[in-house]
Amino acid sequence: MPRLLSVNVGLPRDVTWNGKTVRTAVWKFPVAERHMVRKLNIDGDGQGDLAGHGGEHRAVFVYQMGSYHYWERFLGRNDFTFGQFGENFTVDGLADDEVCIGDRYRIGDALFEVTQPRVTCYRVGIRMNEPRMAALLVAHHRPGFYFRVLQEGEVGAADDIVKVADGPERITVAETDALLYLPGHSHDRLQRALRIPALSKGWQSSFQAMLGRESSSETAAGNPGLAHEEQAPAWPGFKQMRVTQMSKESDSVTSFVLAPIDGQPLPAFHAGQFVVLRLQVDPGKPPILRSYSLSDLPVADHFRITVKNESNGVGSSFLCNHVREGDALDVSAPRGSFTLHSGADPVVLLSAGVGATPVMSMLHALAAEKSEREIWWIYGARNSLDHPFARESRSLLRQLSRGRSYIVYSRPAATDQPGLDFDASGHIDAALVEKIGVSRDSEFYVCGPSSFLENMRGGLRNWGARAENVHTEIFGALEGMTPGMASVGHTPHLPHGPQGSGPSVSFARSGITAAWDPKDQSLLELAEACDIPVRWSCRTGVCHTCMTGLIGGSIRYKPEPLERPATGNVLVCCSQPEANVILDL
Repeated sequence: MPRLLSVNVGLPRDVTWNGKTVRTAVWKFPVAERHMVRKLNIDGDGQGDLAGHGGEHRAVFVYQMGSYHYWERFLGRNDFTFGQFGENFTVDGLADDEVCIGDRYRIGDALFEVTQPRVTCYRVGIRMNEPRMAALLVAHHRPGFYFRVLQEGEVGAADDIVKVADGPERITVAETDALLYLPGHSHDRLQRALRIPALSKGWQSSFQAMLGRESSSETAAGNPGLAHEEQAPAWPGFKQMRVTQMSKESDSVTSFVLAPIDGQPLPAFHAGQFVVLRLQVDPGKPPILRSYSLSDLPVADHFRITVKNESNGVGSSFLCNHVREGDALDVSAPRGSFTLHSGADPVVLLSAGVGATPVMSMLHALAAEKSEREIWWIYGARNSLDHPFARESRSLLRQLSRGRSYIVYSRPAATDQPGLDFDASGHIDAALVEKIGVSRDSEFYVCGPSSFLENMRGGLRNWGARAENVHTEIFGALEGMTPGMASVGHTPHLPHGPQGSGPSVSFARSGITAAWDPKDQSLLELAEACDIPVRWSCRTGVCHTCMTGLIGGSIRYKPEPLERPATGNVLVCCSQPEANVILDL
């Protein structure tokens, strides 16, 4: 009969890793006395990062003595102690290829249900002093699993583990783990997994995304269960396009119509996407990279970008003050995941300033398809002189049977007429959105200055809008995600010390180009050396959290990830440049 060998607990602590401080509770230690297991935890235990660990469906982590012996042989180690893998329960039996999601077990006075495999995390590598550990656990089909506590009670070492119920569908922990993280995602098994009520919501969402890709017309590779991956860009790097028209949209905003010099039809892009321009601002210096949203309908003969002339913006100033009709520009293929979602829910296009550009493209798309959804155009500007697309948006809204508009000016000009030029003075916030009759069940598409985005995200969430229905586009550097570490907002810069001699690595959003140095093990490490905001979790090519758009150039993987992302994307945690590369960071 399976048996509980050890109960292990530990509270969050700060540890030093690669010169950084990491908050983690992966260090667990055996306790001699019996301990109370509660809905969210074992008494005396804690989690260092509640975003990735803990909660009702991840209350107790279980790892098996059989896997201890396996890793001792594989890693050539003999120094393991109970709690070595960050587990709460070290058990004899309950192998990952035998235990199924939804199985129920009684241990001591408590009743448990299996909910999901372990989530990959770099901190188990810190605990094991083995950086590859997150990937090894998945690749070798030995992840361990989580219990949900159905009945609280006391447990202790030497308690028998009694199985009281089989989970439906009989899909093992190892099979479930492979279904998400390894290639070869079985359609039938995904459907079966989703019929298991005990499977945690996060894993359900991932499997639903994977099935959604299969049922759609998208043909992109990669793994939508781990990250939203776009279809491959229409061309690598840049192609030359000619400025055929320039139009003033407001005192400070100009639109540029770009036509391909080679005369080839342009691909259809998704409304809301952007392109990267490579601009030779100073002939004696390397070109700069700037991203601009497309602001028109997808058509075969041109793109339109719309640019605000910022006083301290090198790229925007060059475009608005020096580029003329007839000039040629280097333009990337469209990319980006800030795109319209299909469905019947109301659509709210919510923007301020030049943030109107991507949602203007969405408004064009909705008008072109004669959408019958309720559509709100909510826009904030200083006054009519700073109000781009005023006539264009009104014209498009008149084509929509359920189109509605609400314009807010923060400082109306003396000539601005309430009810004609604008609807209210002040600023847009969630209270205003509620006041004018917008449904909290809408799909919200939000773009504008960073303070506007932050306020709207928090306000809409507090109002009751579902987090998954609030979509935002950020101009400039993306938000970083460094689990277990305090977020420090440094300005991006070149690496300290002597520069490398390898290929150049350009971070398009951050405006930094640095030479590769082999001392950096990955593009992620170079980005960190430059204080580029990055997102990551496993650091070994498993979770795809670090997936980044590869705008140009070529890379090699070292080590090879368990599953590669779609073409046009790169996992920066385990890749190095083969030639000059441009990343969407």
